[in-house]
Amino acid sequence: MSSYFTDLAQQYIDGEWRPGTGAWDVIDFNPYDDEKLASVTIATAGEVDQAYRAAARAQKEWAAVNRYARRAVLDKALRLLEEREEHIAEAIVAELGGTRLKAGFELHLAKEFLRESAHLALAPEGHILPSPVDGKENRVHREPAGVVGVIGPFNFPFFLALKSVAPALALGNGVVLKPHQDTPVVGGTLIAKIFEDAGLPPGVLNVVITDIAEIGDAFIEHPVPKVVSFTGSDEVGRHVATVCASLFKRAVLELGGNSALVVLDDADVDYAVDAAVFSRYVHQGQVCMAANRILVDRAVADEFTAKFVAKVRTLRAGDPRDPETVIGPVINSRQADHLAGVVEQALAEGATALVHGARTGNLVEPSVVTGLPAGSALLRQEVFGPVAFLVPFDGEEEAVRLVNDTPYGLSGAVHTGDVERGVRFARRIDTGMFHVNDGTVHDEPIVPFGGEKHSGVGRLNGDTWLDAFTTTKWISVQHGRSRFPF
Repeated sequence: MSSYFTDLAQQYIDGEWRPGTGAWDVIDFNPYDDEKLASVTIATAGEVDQAYRAAARAQKEWAAVNRYARRAVLDKALRLLEEREEHIAEAIVAELGGTRLKAGFELHLAKEFLRESAHLALAPEGHILPSPVDGKENRVHREPAGVVGVIGPFNFPFFLALKSVAPALALGNGVVLKPHQDTPVVGGTLIAKIFEDAGLPPGVLNVVITDIAEIGDAFIEHPVPKVVSFTGSDEVGRHVATVCASLFKRAVLELGGNSALVVLDDADVDYAVDAAVFSRYVHQGQVCMAANRILVDRAVADEFTAKFVAKVRTLRAGDPRDPETVIGPVINSRQADHLAGVVEQALAEGATALVHGARTGNLVEPSVVTGLPAGSALLRQEVFGPVAFLVPFDGEEEAVRLVNDTPYGLSGAVHTGDVERGVRFARRIDTGMFHVNDGTVHDEPIVPFGGEKHSGVGRLNGDTWLDAFTTTKWISVQHGRSRFPF
């Protein structure tokens, strides 16, 4: 596996694999045992420029390629993904500490979204609209945006990079991808290798492994990209949005969340427990849609809490290579330190830890905290790790108020014995997505995905990919003669 990483620990620019020329290296570690997987000399701002110039040059020819031929490249990429699935799963386990279950989940999503992206290559180019002017025909064409800059995250790096890269390519764009420094291979060069082997022409997709300490804002300020698709924290997303707005670029932002899973008084408690445990602890809670807060009506709070705590205590933490492991390591020591501090802060504010997970290196065992003061900042922020906050409430009105009392609005769920009651509840929540009688962590290839408030701008998936990665042009044709006033 280490040679697998070493082979891909390079920059991929204009169809060439080469080292960067920056002043230092990104060291790629296994977060579970600190094994060094590879080192990558970072790309400079000059190499970012080369990548964008290559994409701009290649994009013109790629956009002119027959749409069926474009689809064939994505179909081949899907077949290669399927053929290499076991190797990619092992890479996910090694580079980001994902469990075998998580690797399978990520690869399932990646295949579904790549399949849908291939269909997107044949999306209608435009349509004809009527005109109030006699003899006029209005044609509205969809054209590729041009070059798209994609900045990927560390938590689902393979899937979430593909989620922008694949549809952008299918629609005739060039792409430059910058993966997260903690996942440079799974989130970057592995994707480049698949598309290279699938026959994508050189220069259409480029991958630069670098850091803002080296390039500053060069990746988003560069004049070539017309769209920047960023997945990550709201703090960085705000900066990306500000820079893009100042340069009249389109920003597509998939940012953090502080989702709540709500258990109403008529819910199936056992089922709600299962949904809540998965929604909080999948991939160690390092999921933007994870249920940070679990809100439970006091009528069922005692029963729910006892069963929730009992189930959490069964979650096995340890080596992510072990198929029995449910909780693997968090991505790095900074995150592990932060999570330990979150629990300590909660206890200092008067909360009680019903489960207080130990920490060993980057392995942070699950914690369950209750009794946080209503005004605690912890209840309003994203906690990217295996720490659950249980919050009791009295009736639906209080539940709605508590769910909305956060700057975020990404996902959420409500459990109830009355589906339409759940739908009415969901309609009152300020969020981009909400689920009735299910978990909070969902993504599907044709359903608009995105958040409100600090959770993002824009949507991805299905028809919304067209809005993200194409632009429209109005061409009118006058078949008769217009009358002019002078």
